[in-house]
Amino acid sequence: MAKQTDIHLYTAQTPNGLKISILLEELGLTYQTTSIDITKNTQKEPWFLEINPNGRIPALTDTLENGQTIRLFESGSIMQYLVDRYDKDHRVSYPYGSREHWEVNNWLFWQMGGLGPMQGSVIWERASTLTKWLEYAPERIQYSIDRYRNETCRLFSVMDTQLQKSPSGYLVGDRCTVADISIWGWVAAAALTGADVTEFPALQEWRDKLLARPGVEKGRHVPSPHKALEFEKLSDKK
Repeated sequence: MAKQTDIHLYTAQTPNGLKISILLEELGLTYQTTSIDITKNTQKEPWFLEINPNGRIPALTDTLENGQTIRLFESGSIMQYLVDRYDKDHRVSYPYGSREHWEVNNWLFWQMGGLGPMQGSVIWERASTLTKWLEYAPERIQYSIDRYRNETCRLFSVMDTQLQKSPSGYLVGDRCTVADISIWGWVAAAALTGADVTEFPALQEWRDKLLARPGVEKGRHVPSPHKALEFEKLSDKK
């Protein structure tokens, strides 16, 4: 049975948004959801800025044990809060101070500082060729596309190498952790960069392994159907 909480998630169908809904499902927590339409700049409205002054999704509110309401923003901060408070039996984490705990942090921040920004940039630069899905980029700058795509593929290779050495098929130790969860939505959107995930067999196997988890399957469709994997069918790899 799901654990009752006062969690309210403000999110959209993006890799960063998926991190939180998947984690909530993996932890078996109840939560409310408000869908934020980033194409209409809902995240810039005054009511939302009271929750996240940076005007980005995801954001989350919860009630602390002393009755105070807490607001959380930045996906990494939200994930660490949820694990610290609600993952006492370490379903997707390891005990604080253990070697595995710090290794999970390595990959969590690797995603935040590397894969997310690089992959997000190539998707943005490529948006002019993906007009059925995105209509934000006014022009295509090939130099930028190549630069960000090459770095994204390098990062995919780094992760592929790590997974090749993993007996469990997960990034750290014997279980799926918040590190895996934080990365999954980005790898699922690899085709939007023009990269071919089949060039990274361990990475592709890992992606599909997580996809088979009920928590990932349910969480990826919050707050709307997840369609990023469908872009693998696109023939345009430029």
